[in-house]
Amino acid sequence: MSLRLSYTCMAPFYDRVVERASRKARQESLAHLPENPGRILLAGLGTGLDAPWLPPQHDYVGLDLTRAMLDKALPRLAAHRFTPLQGDVHALPFADASFDHAVLHLILAVVPQPEACLREAARVVKPGGRLLILDKFLRPGQKAPLRRLLTPLSGRIATRLDVVFETVLARTPGLALEDDQPALAGGWFRRIRLRRVDQLR
Repeated sequence: MSLRLSYTCMAPFYDRVVERASRKARQESLAHLPENPGRILLAGLGTGLDAPWLPPQHDYVGLDLTRAMLDKALPRLAAHRFTPLQGDVHALPFADASFDHAVLHLILAVVPQPEACLREAARVVKPGGRLLILDKFLRPGQKAPLRRLLTPLSGRIATRLDVVFETVLARTPGLALEDDQPALAGGWFRRIRLRRVDQLR
């Protein structure tokens, strides 16, 4: 089963599984969007569960792989200046440095190529801009044999369980780590804040 088909099937009940568990972590992550108005990319928008904590002064572009997820998100973002777009986070249809900041909530551990996803997000964010990440990650050297065993199946249906964030970051030029905090499930989920630096490594 492809991720597109899987998340199309999950769209009707996705919120019941994810919303309550991730509410506080989303709110804490989005508190780091700045006060000055800007253009914000919501990469992997899902059903728009970030909407209650998105500051109203920004212009938002929300991208998701599936039309079903975008349709669920539209009513939630009706009060915002918001443009929905169906597309692939591995190949963003935007020019370099076309966004002030980017939000990547529950997407890096979902996609087959997290390095490509993060690299694309870094490409479209202006130097000095922030990338706000919320997701499940293994720590370097963490064995987690069950998670690794389940990933070939879980990665095809919903999400990978074996992504090591430090490895992804090391393969992504132009980003500096500002903050990394445990968020959910005893630190399995983490709130991470990156900044796009002026010079690519």
